[in-house]
Amino acid sequence: MSTNERSSRRSFAVAITGASGAVYAVRTLAALLERGCHVELVISDYGRRLLRDELGEAASVDRLTDYLVGKYGGDVRQGSTSLYSNKDLGARIASGSQGCEGMVVVPCSMKTLAGIANGLSRNLVERAADVMLKERRTLIVVPRETPMSLPQLKNMVLCAEAGAMVMPAMPAFYQMPQTLDDLADFMAGKILSALGFQHELYPAWKG
Repeated sequence: MSTNERSSRRSFAVAITGASGAVYAVRTLAALLERGCHVELVISDYGRRLLRDELGEAASVDRLTDYLVGKYGGDVRQGSTSLYSNKDLGARIASGSQGCEGMVVVPCSMKTLAGIANGLSRNLVERAADVMLKERRTLIVVPRETPMSLPQLKNMVLCAEAGAMVMPAMPAFYQMPQTLDDLADFMAGKILSALGFQHELYPAWKG
């Protein structure tokens, strides 16, 4: 894809880290791609392991696009991705001059949460999140842990105070979910709403 083609699309960063909840990550990624977005994708080492452990070898990083198409359909090909190493602190999304509208860390491990909360920028996920905060762009962190310790709770507060949206992986049940995919749809829908997209991933509450 040329630079002009990429710049004409809405662009978002998605980071997948090692907390349990791979299904939330792939559903969010697929939902953005279905809408023709360009996704700057970063997957930590434990995020790569997470995809394999929870979704199988078919969802390993080198086969991820085929996995998404097979599970969610050909509309996924309307979008595009650029994959970065988490060690690459010279990547585009490490700079405030890049054009991403926002970033989602899904799922967000407690280690990554702590790094974002304290501005450590030790790797590309943390640095890209720090860029979102300093540029006043949308940053959504989706922590998945239970129970939570006091330091973890304080780190969520620090992220919120810095301007991030903290969206714990807590799917609702008023939509009468029947499958795990229904729960993943709910969380992906919440993320899309926060990024400004209309969607029908779950029915709106009607009172």
